[in-house]
Amino acid sequence: MKANWTFVLAGAVLCVSASRAEAQEFALYTGPLTGDGSHSYSWAMDYTEGFGQYFAGSFTWLNEGHMPNNHRDGQLVQVWGRLPLAQRRFVVAFGVGPYRYFDTEAAEQGKDYSNTHGWGVVYSARATWYSTARWTANLQFNHVQVANGPSTNAVMLGVGYQLDAPDSPGPRDFALPRSHKVTNNEITFMAGTTILNSLESQTSAAEAIEYRRGITNYLDATLGYLHEGNGLVARRDGATAQLWLTRAFFDDRLSLGVGAGAYAAIHHGSSNEDRDTGDGILSGLVSVSASYRFAQHWSARVTWNRVVTRYSRDTDVILGGIGYRF
Repeated sequence: MKANWTFVLAGAVLCVSASRAEAQEFALYTGPLTGDGSHSYSWAMDYTEGFGQYFAGSFTWLNEGHMPNNHRDGQLVQVWGRLPLAQRRFVVAFGVGPYRYFDTEAAEQGKDYSNTHGWGVVYSARATWYSTARWTANLQFNHVQVANGPSTNAVMLGVGYQLDAPDSPGPRDFALPRSHKVTNNEITFMAGTTILNSLESQTSAAEAIEYRRGITNYLDATLGYLHEGNGLVARRDGATAQLWLTRAFFDDRLSLGVGAGAYAAIHHGSSNEDRDTGDGILSGLVSVSASYRFAQHWSARVTWNRVVTRYSRDTDVILGGIGYRF
């Protein structure tokens, strides 16, 4: 269900960045998962940045697969303690951090499903081998602990790439600093797919227009209009506003961002109980995005949005399009 398209986005980012770059380490993980007596799979995409020789931080989008009656994923921020060994080619690390999860559950009281949101903690252990070509091989164990719902354990294998060329073998201690904004002004037209976070994962066409403005070297702001399509029980369109943490590399041609904000939508349900409720007007919006500048003023952008509702109509909106920078 949720954002198998993310593998496409992450894979494209990894391939394009396999040259001169200005970021840190990016990796993809997958492996078996167990929890509450059930077996499934887990996958993740992870960005890690050094805070010194023995410390690092990471942002991860973690997917815990399809356990019976639970389809859970979300964002994870961790702080790591790491120990370089074998001339810094082999690194052992232990991480911990908060997990904001979104869970599609089999619902009670006659309903098909419900979207529940909550907080948990993820404890991780990671072993990484650094090759001479900046590729990494990773083995990671995750223990996910949540107050409401099943806790899980996963063992995942991963492959990564050092987006910053290290000064010495092994991990880079600190990321390279930025001296200017990547984006001044950008208008982007996008189209794609809306996926309802239900147990059946119904889909519909989606469109959006977005204006982006660089605020600082690492911060963008966007205003936009999103139409989620007409083929779902929850049909919405409305205005979006987000702030983005950004990184740029490949001579500033490729940029990555993580955004959060609000979505003021007009709710068009297919039945009276789904129509214009107070809960349906304002929703949260969490997104990841990648942009590649292929000409002086033109760029291609791919964005994955998670619409976070209070009435069990969460959606993933996967969009791609062309932008003009000025």
